[in-house]
Amino acid sequence: MANHKSTLRRIRSDEKKKLRNRYAHKSTRTAIKNLRASADKKEATEMLPKVSAMLDKLAKKNIIHDE
Repeated sequence: MANHKSTLRRIRSDEKKKLRNRYAHKSTRTAIKNLRASADKKEATEMLPKVSAMLDKLAKKNIIHDE
């Protein structure tokens, strides 16, 4: 167990960040799956910029690799 107050705070904040990152990553993966499954071209063209923005945000925050 951690002995310093700052370490205990870091553990709590890391857990919150992990949950937030997991939610963002999972919702992006679901959006990608929905985009790939879309049969309607108009719907897919509307979804593409939103999904692309989600991917860019995750890459910017180093949640996913930007390659």
